[in-house]
Amino acid sequence: MEEFRKLTTQEKALRINLSKAIYGSFAEIGAGQEVAANFFKVGGASGTVAKTMSAYDMKFSDAIYGVCERYVAEPRLMQMLDHEYVLLPERLPHRIEKTRFFAFADTVEILNYERTNQGDGWMGLRFQLTPQSEPNDCVIHVKMFDTDPLQQQYALGIVGVNLIYACNFLSDPEDILMSLLDGLTTRRIEIDMFRLSGPDFKHVDNRLMALKLVKNGLTKAAMFGSDGNVMQPSDELYKKNVLVLRGRFRPPTHVNVDMLLTSRRHFKHEHDVDRSKIVLITELTLNDLSPDGKIDERDFLHRADIICSLGQNVLISNYFEYYRLVDYLSRITKGKKTGIIMGIYALQKVFEEKTYENTRGGILECFASLFGTNVKLYIYPALRKDSDQLFTLKDFEQELPENLKHLFRYLMDNNKLEDINDANVKNLHIVSDHVLAMVKKGESGWEKFVPHKVEEAIKEHGLFDYPIATEKKVVV
Repeated sequence: MEEFRKLTTQEKALRINLSKAIYGSFAEIGAGQEVAANFFKVGGASGTVAKTMSAYDMKFSDAIYGVCERYVAEPRLMQMLDHEYVLLPERLPHRIEKTRFFAFADTVEILNYERTNQGDGWMGLRFQLTPQSEPNDCVIHVKMFDTDPLQQQYALGIVGVNLIYACNFLSDPEDILMSLLDGLTTRRIEIDMFRLSGPDFKHVDNRLMALKLVKNGLTKAAMFGSDGNVMQPSDELYKKNVLVLRGRFRPPTHVNVDMLLTSRRHFKHEHDVDRSKIVLITELTLNDLSPDGKIDERDFLHRADIICSLGQNVLISNYFEYYRLVDYLSRITKGKKTGIIMGIYALQKVFEEKTYENTRGGILECFASLFGTNVKLYIYPALRKDSDQLFTLKDFEQELPENLKHLFRYLMDNNKLEDINDANVKNLHIVSDHVLAMVKKGESGWEKFVPHKVEEAIKEHGLFDYPIATEKKVVV
């Protein structure tokens, strides 16, 4: 049996060129015309390319696509696609019946001459799968890590060809996603936002595609909003005051909601927090989604539905250690105040030195990131195991090993840790695992442990195997 071999960039470009049905335009700003160049280099480009252009000067760009606030941003990309796509059937009416039109666009920022910036950009394709049909959109955001501008341009050209080829010749959304880095590695390019939409892809849930980005290693973190629309983290969190709650949310209980609300009250009273720029995030790590090593996509969507119903943004990450998450957020927020909401027992794990055995600098190196400039942890209390006694930061120091007590006092003295002293302690007996077991068994009484919207979602859609009539269950 012949082994499957991935096509090279040149082979993909040539196959597109030789297809008589695929025809379109290229508009590229910010890094030369590297994608279109691949089609010219392999020959037969007249079979694919209707037009190439690069409105590099801002005045020219504004005159063609309209004025915008930021040039390397999704709104500008969509303006480019909107403008370029409609010109194809308008100027090529003789091709409408037999041609699958496409418009490719990118707006990127590669390394500048001084190499003081982070290369990144937006790419999009508006395309038909059959002639005379309504078009689909595939939009991605890329981060570039090559240390040479020419190498960044070369990598962008590869991703662009991969995108056009995948959307025209692959039908499975995950196959399209996974093919985008053919010929590259994540050391060179990272894709941290992916959206596939249109009449031929109504079945695609882009929240699930965000999960697949992280699960398949194309990025370390992906994000979607309470409306279910995927977001690009750097755009959404740039210079914002971010407050994060990590959890399994299976299902979210009154405790989770209280952790968010009480911590937000504390956070917004910090002197260096701009109340108008606070972003709340609930975070799901791959560990929380796959305790047994396998991710149940249906279960993930159940949790996503419920968290979104509570009006929360969701971050999916591969940052298992808190200090890695904080380091990631600090780079995006550009030093703005970041808050991490954490239960007292989670803080115990943070102070376990064995957690940092494989780090050169041990606990001190990792704490430098976790408790860096403008980072603060808000610690939610718990009941002590097998008792009704409250466990807070006041008691925490007593249980620390002697060699860590001075470190803990330093953090307390420098306002890096704060007790959530106004927590609703009446709900501390609620345990998500117990609630989940009751839901699955159809036992009565679990409703009082969760917010009303969570109860409604579970009952209406039969989430978490809640026993309702089969015909009412949502098919994922």
